[in-house]
Amino acid sequence: MSQQPALSGQPLEWGHGPRTFEVFLEPTCPFSVRAFNKLDALLKHVGEDKLTVKIRLQSQPWHLFSGVIVRCILAASTLPDGKAAAHKVMQAVADHREEFEFTDHCSGPNMDATPQQIVERIERYSGVQLGDAFAVPALQNLIKWHCKYARQNGIHVSPTFMVNGLVQADLGSGDDVSVWAERILA
Repeated sequence: MSQQPALSGQPLEWGHGPRTFEVFLEPTCPFSVRAFNKLDALLKHVGEDKLTVKIRLQSQPWHLFSGVIVRCILAASTLPDGKAAAHKVMQAVADHREEFEFTDHCSGPNMDATPQQIVERIERYSGVQLGDAFAVPALQNLIKWHCKYARQNGIHVSPTFMVNGLVQADLGSGDDVSVWAERILA
């Protein structure tokens, strides 16, 4: 029996500075989407040479397709242009959030959607072909890593923010980028 090589995805990290801003996001959460959409502005404001932004995925069961979408993002991260592909997938979900979420977390048109249809919808919006990568069984190890990392740091909801390894319970997605920057640079 041959052993499969370990599957790895490119880290969901942007910038290369000594200070870190980790953001725990659930891709269909409206507050996570608001935070995600501010990350490029934050990097520009602080400077890529001063900050590293790390996205951690925080799947939440009340967002009923959360697991499927997190798997899509991490599948994209395993592709040749992994980090960029994963970002395209996250942006596609953010830009079309309602098409990946249930009304009141329990009803609406997505009650008739299958996981395969969700994958195809993400592929269509993002332009990233991730079906084959999605089907690799070893992908579950990346998913488990994100889950374990969040639990080890006491993260239970999204979005949650960590600055230089410390949870910042008083930071939120509604804060201006300048508030985040001030905390990061303090």
